[in-house]
Amino acid sequence: MKAMIFAAGLGTRLRPFTGTLPKALIEVGGKPMIERIILKLKSSGFSEILINLHHFPNQIKNFIEKKNAFGLNIQFSDESDQLLETGGGLKKAAWFFDDGKPFVVHNVDVLSNVNLLEMVGFHQKNKALATLFVQERQTSRYLMMNDQNRLAGWQNEKTGETRFCFSDEKVPKKMAFNGIHVIDPIIFRLFTEDGKFSIIETYLRLATSHTIVGYSPEKVKYLDIGKPESLTQAEILISDPDF
Repeated sequence: MKAMIFAAGLGTRLRPFTGTLPKALIEVGGKPMIERIILKLKSSGFSEILINLHHFPNQIKNFIEKKNAFGLNIQFSDESDQLLETGGGLKKAAWFFDDGKPFVVHNVDVLSNVNLLEMVGFHQKNKALATLFVQERQTSRYLMMNDQNRLAGWQNEKTGETRFCFSDEKVPKKMAFNGIHVIDPIIFRLFTEDGKFSIIETYLRLATSHTIVGYSPEKVKYLDIGKPESLTQAEILISDPDF
């Protein structure tokens, strides 16, 4: 199975740590973030991983080389010239996902004990174009799901912007996106966006004609470790025997 790790971000929320280090190499419990994600993917049966790079790319490459790629086939998608965001970064990575099988995309700054194989199974059962790991938690930007758990819209509470995918949509439930997706490679034939763009824009456009669903298993732990104060929370989370 194949997966992609989004590791190209500047890590602006983690300054000053990211002044000399990519956020992927910031340690949590003695291990860099990216090592934790790779080991999680490996233990779930993923053997081929693509990592996109922008901020201090050679540091990440050197780290992976020193670890002998963790015994996996790990390759890189270099965005040194331009940071492409999630959508542009995924589109550039199309060459890697050539086997016609669904793949996982995982943010490097996400800690979770979600079962990736169960998520892939849920994705296949629903014959979805994309399956998004979501939870009911407080955030500033929400994905809105209808009563069939399909993507129905998006809301930014800071700006007040709301977008609906369906004109006759009833009041949907608001869910927070947790930075893990399962995606069918057919999506690469459906991109109309170019350059730097968010994958959420693509999902909202395609939700009217394709199945994009939320996956929200009970009692699953999650933490965004993108801020300095969350590093302490992360230490607590990984020491939890239930994690």
